[in-house]
Amino acid sequence: MNRINKTLLQDKKLLSIYFTAGFPNLNDTVSIIEGLEQNGVDMIEIGLPFSDPLADGPTIQESSTQAIANGMTTSLLFEQLANIRQTVTIPLIIMGYFNPMMQFGIAKFCQKCAAIGIDGVIIPDLPLYVYENEYKTIFEQYGLKNIFLITPQTSNERIAQIDAISDSFIYMVSSAAITGSQAGFGSEQMDYFKRIADLNLKNPQLVGFGIKDNETFSQATKHQKGAIIGSAFIKFLKENPVSSIQKFIKSIL
Repeated sequence: MNRINKTLLQDKKLLSIYFTAGFPNLNDTVSIIEGLEQNGVDMIEIGLPFSDPLADGPTIQESSTQAIANGMTTSLLFEQLANIRQTVTIPLIIMGYFNPMMQFGIAKFCQKCAAIGIDGVIIPDLPLYVYENEYKTIFEQYGLKNIFLITPQTSNERIAQIDAISDSFIYMVSSAAITGSQAGFGSEQMDYFKRIADLNLKNPQLVGFGIKDNETFSQATKHQKGAIIGSAFIKFLKENPVSSIQKFIKSIL
């Protein structure tokens, strides 16, 4: 069974952390991953930096710009992660935009992911129908789970299509805003969380965008299986050494 699916079976609310590979320093990638696992994180999303990250707010955009300036590339990321499964057991997901993956070569990208032990991918700008018609068989050949996003504006019909083609979890965007722009969850968002829970989808959901502390983590996981933190962790890394990751995780759990 894929590590993501095994983790989703655990009887607990899950915490997934996103960070940008190559930020704050080029060679921090492995240290951050190891530090996150050692401090109780359940899954990790490794951001593949891109020059035009449309869904990302200023914090993650800035980290991508810095990572690219540091010299991070798709090939280098795979080199850095070559031995990651010697020290890390939790699910690892690469989150990035489709253009760098296409430039690398989709089959080659999936093959590399499988070889080093990547469990899934999140590609915000890969349309569902394009994935289904052109790339699904390749992803499945290499055992990669492709995780789709929904928002409060996603129709029930579309959600049903995403649920049908998915086989891990659904990334539930808390609002239609860019990442890092939230200031907590109001009644409208809590109603949205409950509405999706009441659909009884076959795939559990993890909430992303706007989770930054224990309060927002608790709100996001009241009806859903877990939550994803990105911008708040990037801000923490900007101001604190990698060795102090424990401090950040303790503020969430």
